[in-house]
Amino acid sequence: MRTNRTEATAVVTHEGGPARHITPIQQLTRSLNACLLWEDTFYEDGASIADRIYEATLKVSPEEAAALAVKARGEMNLRHAPLMVAVAMVDSAKHRALVSKTLAGIIQRPDELGEFLSLYWKVGKERHGKDKRPLAAQVKRGLALAVGQFDAYQLAKWKGAEKSAVKVRDVLRLVHPKPISDEQAATFKGIIDGTLEAPDTWEVALSAGGDKRATFERLMSEKALGGMAFLMNLRNMVAAGVPVGTMAGYAEAIKFRRVLPYRFIVAERHAPAMSAALEKAMLATLDGEEKGAGKTLILVDVSGSMQDTLSNARGKPSESTRLDAAAALAIHAREVFPDCRVYTFSTSLVEVPNRRGFGLRDAIVSSQPHGGTLLGAAVTELNKQEYARLIVITDEQSADRAPNPIQGAHGYMMNVAPYENGVGYGPWVNITGFSAQAVRYILASEAEAL
Repeated sequence: MRTNRTEATAVVTHEGGPARHITPIQQLTRSLNACLLWEDTFYEDGASIADRIYEATLKVSPEEAAALAVKARGEMNLRHAPLMVAVAMVDSAKHRALVSKTLAGIIQRPDELGEFLSLYWKVGKERHGKDKRPLAAQVKRGLALAVGQFDAYQLAKWKGAEKSAVKVRDVLRLVHPKPISDEQAATFKGIIDGTLEAPDTWEVALSAGGDKRATFERLMSEKALGGMAFLMNLRNMVAAGVPVGTMAGYAEAIKFRRVLPYRFIVAERHAPAMSAALEKAMLATLDGEEKGAGKTLILVDVSGSMQDTLSNARGKPSESTRLDAAAALAIHAREVFPDCRVYTFSTSLVEVPNRRGFGLRDAIVSSQPHGGTLLGAAVTELNKQEYARLIVITDEQSADRAPNPIQGAHGYMMNVAPYENGVGYGPWVNITGFSAQAVRYILASEAEAL
C-alpha cells in the first residue's frame, strides 16, 4: 500500500451533493452575510457557524475582513455577525491595527457598544480561558470613536435596558472617551451619573404603563411611529384593540423606507386583517425600482431545510423562516423583472402562478411538499428553455450538483443561509444574504457588463 500520495478531499453540501471549492474570502462572505449570530439552522448549530466566521476572518486580509464587516452591518443590516469579525480581528496580530476603525464603522446604535463587549468577553472566556479579559488598546480606541458618533438623544434612548448586562455607562467608564464639546461632556456625565433623561420616543411612551390602545392611537396621530416600528408593533396594536381602519390608514399615510418585503410578510402573520393594506404598502416600496429587460426565470427552494427559522437567538424562536426570506426575494425580483416565470423545487420542479405580493408568497409556499433538495435536476429542466437570466433562491444544500446556466445567460445563486459549503460558484454569480441590495445587485452587475 502506498502512503506517499495526495489525498483528494471531496467537498459536499450537508445534503451530500458535490459542492464548489471556494476561497477564504468567499467562505467568510457566505458565512457572514446571511447569518444572525448564534442561530441554530437545519444542518448546523449556531456555535459552529460563529466559530467558522471567527476562523475565516483570520484567513483573509485585514482590509477584506474590515470591509466585509462594514458591508454586513451597513447593507445587510446584520448586527452581531459583524461584531464577531471584529472580535476575531482583535485576536490576530495581523488584523489588530484595523480594529478601532472597524468598530467605528459597524457600531451604528449605542446598545451595540455593550453587545460588542459582551461578545468580546464571551469569546475570550471560551477560546482563551479569560473571564472578562482586559480591553485591548484598539478596542478602547474603537469604542471611544463609536461613542462619539452618537448625540444625546441616541445615547439617552439606548443607554441601557435593565436586562442589559453591559450598559452604555459601563462602556464610558471603561474606555473614557474624550468629549469634543461641553455639551457632549455633560451628556457623558449624565449617562454615568444616571441623570440623563430619557427622550420622548415611542418605546418610552409604551413602557410608561398607560392605556396601550390610547398610546398607539396618539403615536399614530402624531406620526411618531416609523415604518419599521409600525410593522413591529402591529401584533401589540391588534392585542390592544386598535381598529383595523386606523392601522390601515396609517400604513397608507407613512413611508416605509429601507423596509424589506419579508418584514411585511412577518407583520401580516400577526395582523391578517391588515393583509390588503400591508400588501399595498409593500408593493408601493417597490414601485420605484428600476426594471430589468429580458425573460427571467425565478427558482425558489421549498425543501425541508428552508422551513428553518432565520434565528434562534437567546433561545427565542424567530418569526421568520428561510422560506419567508426566499419568498420576499421572489416578490422583489418579480417586481424588478416583470417578464418572468416562477418555479419552486424540492423533490420536483413546479411552476407557480405568476402573482404579485402575498399572492406569490402563498403560491410558492403551497406549491409542493417540503421534502428533499434536487436543485440540479430542477436547473437541468429549466435549461431546456431560453432565458436571459436564471435566479435561484436557496440555502444551496442540494443533493445533486447544479449545472451551469445556459450559454449566454446570466445565472444568480441567492443564498439565504450561512452554511459552509454550497453548490453555486463557478459560472454562477453568488449573492449571499437577503437585503434590499440582493436584487438590485443583479441590475448593477449586468449594467457594468455592457
